[in-house]
Amino acid sequence: HVQLVESGGGSVQTGGSLRLSCAASVYTYSSNCLAWFHQFPGKEREGVVLTRAGSSFYADSVKGRFTVSHSQDTAKNTVYLQMNSLKPEDTGMYYCAMRTSMGCYSFGTEHFNVWGQGTQVTVS
Repeated sequence: HVQLVESGGGSVQTGGSLRLSCAASVYTYSSNCLAWFHQFPGKEREGVVLTRAGSSFYADSVKGRFTVSHSQDTAKNTVYLQMNSLKPEDTGMYYCAMRTSMGCYSFGTEHFNVWGQGTQVTVS
């Protein structure tokens, strides 16, 4: 049973940075598709980045500002989201999600069957 736990959220000023972490109980770097999603208050959840086996795809809204990386210690099974140059519109809940089926090509939430509880980011 796969579990995801996010951490690292908080409150920052515009232009600041945060690093979110997603710790997975089970994670295969080479095959599992993992994504970060953002949900602004009152809006639908939107994909931020997809990553699998070192390849990543970013939403246009975060390109050049956000970077996904993986723990160098594979036993930690942790994926990070470094968020720089934060804007007020980046405010919201950030969720880590894993797709355990084949494929890593879509931000559609229906493709992701494991979700973390989310971590709150506030940019003012």
